[in-house]
Amino acid sequence: MSELLWDDVAYLFDPDLMGSLPDVRVPDTSMEYWQVVLDLIGESAWKCQYSEGDAVLPVGPVSEARSGGADSGGCKDVAMEQILSRQEASEAVQDYGWRFLLGTLRTSIRVRSLAQAMGLAADTVAVCGDDADRHLRVDVRPDRVVFTLQSFDRAAVTTRDVELARQISATADRSGLLAEPEIGTGASRSVQLLEIAIDALNIAGIRPFWKAVLGYTDEAGAEGPEDPLIDPVGQGPAIWFQQMDRARPQRNRIHFDICVPHDEAPRRIETALAAGGRLVSATRAPAFWVLADLEGNEACVTTWQGRDG
Repeated sequence: MSELLWDDVAYLFDPDLMGSLPDVRVPDTSMEYWQVVLDLIGESAWKCQYSEGDAVLPVGPVSEARSGGADSGGCKDVAMEQILSRQEASEAVQDYGWRFLLGTLRTSIRVRSLAQAMGLAADTVAVCGDDADRHLRVDVRPDRVVFTLQSFDRAAVTTRDVELARQISATADRSGLLAEPEIGTGASRSVQLLEIAIDALNIAGIRPFWKAVLGYTDEAGAEGPEDPLIDPVGQGPAIWFQQMDRARPQRNRIHFDICVPHDEAPRRIETALAAGGRLVSATRAPAFWVLADLEGNEACVTTWQGRDG
């Protein structure tokens, strides 16, 4: 068991970062290794719980926790991936060069060539293993690679996404590269995500048109007549609909929402104001600030903050 060091896994058991039931996966490990972990939990008198469905069962030997009998080769889930709040997700990855944006984790890694970018992307996919298809999107360019993490089937950030973010940052570090949100580094901009908001009196009436004309689809778990729309291949900005109480023909009905890291927002707003913009409203800050150009066309700078409770 000399290969497994507590310092390598201690953060997984920090309830302030990972919640009470961390999702721990170690590829190519053995039942003997997991038995050592369970024995350590028992010897340390830590609280733990084993469940199958809704039934809470005693924590027995690992050999009894096999799914579907001895021939299945798999183990039952001791812990489900836990969905994190905005603040939990942000705090869990901030020191690793990632930022929480619109229900995702995102970082940028500068590279010197497309070949290096492709190599880094391949190394990252290998590190993520089978979870790459369920959690990871990669945008490869000659000067940078942008990584986005989300549990796609839940449209949310989970403890597993945090684990993968840390592994990706460590992979970059081993290659002499740095995962960072590109805030205050001289880069043209920080990591960000773009949304388009459409004001409407009858959201349910116009949503099918925008879904059809853009070729968009529903987000996982959000299929209602007034829910947002997303690009199924993850290239275009999400579309969301803002309820109007009356027609306002003199106001633009479609505006951009630029979601930036919370620690980038002040600089972005200052830059926009210096470029001739004006601040329309800050009443909902730090969730969002409403800005406008000289002709009154509006855009919002948004962050994850100020939205929980």
